[in-house]
This record gives sequence, C-alpha cells and structure tokens, in this order.
Amino acid sequence: MTLELSLLATAKSVPELRHHLRHHSYEVRLCTTELMTNVIDHLGEGTPVTVRVINTDHGHTRIEVTDPDPRALPVLLQAAATAESGRGLALLDALARGWGVEQGSDRKTVWCELEGTAPGQAPVTPARSSR
Repeated sequence: MTLELSLLATAKSVPELRHHLRHHSYEVRLCTTELMTNVIDHLGEGTPVTVRVINTDHGHTRIEVTDPDPRALPVLLQAAATAESGRGLALLDALARGWGVEQGSDRKTVWCELEGTAPGQAPVTPARSSR
C-alpha cells in the first residue's frame, strides 16, 4: 500500500496530511508532519512537496518528502533545553530505524523508515544501531 500526495507545504496542509494518514500509526503521522514542518521552516511556506508513505515488503513503513531544493539539507542538531526549535530530526532519529537524504539535480527527498507501522499494526520499538 502506497499513499502519495502532492501539496504545498503550509501550516494549513499539516492537519490535512494527518487526516490522510489517520489509519497509520501515531509514529508515522508524527514523522511525516515533522518532515513537512522542516520544509515549511527551512524552505518557506508554499513550497511544493510530494509526500509518500510506502509499506515495504519487510513490514516497515517508509516515509518520503520530496521538495525542489537539493541544497537545503537537514542537519541533526543537539537543541539546548531552552531552544524553541531544533528537535524535529532528533525525534525522527529516535523513532526511525534509519533516515537520510537522496539528492537529485533539481530536488531532494528526505526519508525515514519505521519498523512495524503498517496501518492497524502496533509499532515495534527499534533496536538502536550506529548510523
């Protein structure tokens, strides 16, 4: 099962995205909206994106968010306790079994993969490994 949506990254599109993912786990909804929020925060409101949620053959869920800027790459930061932002990728890193970026000449796709999160399936706590 694959869900693919083309939309503009806006604050109003985030609840719409969550609605489309209502049959997926909380972790899938959270990671997808974190990736969408990164586009809004770092590329700007109204950036066109394609969101894909793919159930893999291995029982995992892969989330991809593609945007038109191959240069603005996500960076995993250590946010200060009083910082108002900078925790999205740390959250994604903690929940996902892996994540990364695939760059093209005119776009990039930020992806993550979660274990055991197909619709209606309880999430499986991932074993942490070095990346």
